[in-house]
Amino acid sequence: MTQPPGLDDGPVYLDYNATTPVDLRVAEAAMPFWTGQFGNPSSEHPYAAEPRKALAAARAQVAGLVGARPAEIVFTGSGSEANLLALRGAVLAAGAPRAHLVVQATEHPSVLETARALARLHGTRITVVPVDHHGLVTLGALAAALRTAADRTVVSIMAANNETGALQPVTELAELAHRNGALVHCDAAQACGKIPVDVGRLGVDLLTVVGHKLYAPRGAAALFVRDGVALEPVVYGGGQERGLRAGTENVALAVAFGTAARLAAEDVAADRLTALRDELHHRLDAALPGRVRLNGPAAAGRRLPNTLNISIDGTRGHQVLEAAPAIAASTGSACHSGVHTGSPVLTAMGLGAERALAALRLSLGRWTTQADIDTAADALVSAVSGGR
Repeated sequence: MTQPPGLDDGPVYLDYNATTPVDLRVAEAAMPFWTGQFGNPSSEHPYAAEPRKALAAARAQVAGLVGARPAEIVFTGSGSEANLLALRGAVLAAGAPRAHLVVQATEHPSVLETARALARLHGTRITVVPVDHHGLVTLGALAAALRTAADRTVVSIMAANNETGALQPVTELAELAHRNGALVHCDAAQACGKIPVDVGRLGVDLLTVVGHKLYAPRGAAALFVRDGVALEPVVYGGGQERGLRAGTENVALAVAFGTAARLAAEDVAADRLTALRDELHHRLDAALPGRVRLNGPAAAGRRLPNTLNISIDGTRGHQVLEAAPAIAASTGSACHSGVHTGSPVLTAMGLGAERALAALRLSLGRWTTQADIDTAADALVSAVSGGR
């Protein structure tokens, strides 16, 4: 498994939750469809044969990653587009005068902003379900949200949070939602490839998968649409993608996505990443006693194996990273005109401003090594100690 050249001679990459380097095996599989195999898969002449076959194979590979049937996979251009198709599509397809959309407070902005747009443009009633201090939705909180009378209710629950790695109890939440007659969508962009994901076990009706979180190029994603679920299209026109997303398919990106999905299904590597993540945490905790605070669930199996979100007392996350150029990672804050504000995810969890502004998200991936952990630990400790 050759390391992508983009990682050579750069800082230690600990931002795999933001995006992943393209696996060279993925690029190799896609290359023929950027060059010789250029035909439109919807055409009927010989130039279309190989692209059409490759598109079908890619659809089957993505379906295999999440335990779906190939016909239930709709390719989109991004995870945000897949979330839009799921939520807008489910609300508008119902044609119900009283639609109700339930989302959790720590969802990805593409879900939260879609909800706000549906409320503004279509009068959809929106309920935002709070999370506990671990970032988890409780059955009681969802049950309370489902008491609102509606002709159509859609519930969206993120499988894994992109900042803290918190794993929601999707199976239990979906079962509760279904008992109340709701349709269930799950944004599994961060979960797929890091932990096993199966739409049958989860019991969801719609599920988002994203290629660039799986070592495929950006621009390829998919929505699982359970057979029988009706959606309003996100792009109108031809009949591509079951009529839900018109436009000639990008076969090269689909092939890349499919190959990445196959590789991810073959090697989740959760145990290796968990060990490296926990070692990094322990080294920081030992070097900075009493100052390192974990943001997110500490219990085994309640957090993504590759994700460590911490706050170090007395620091600002962005300043720590500026003082540690040997690593590339993310903070939990956003900067607007030079003023940093705490992450909405951490704020929704009830963490104070000081802790939210101190947050660091360190996310590991396929090419993270023991040497990377050593470098990262030393660099962060040095940055914090020097900043004191």
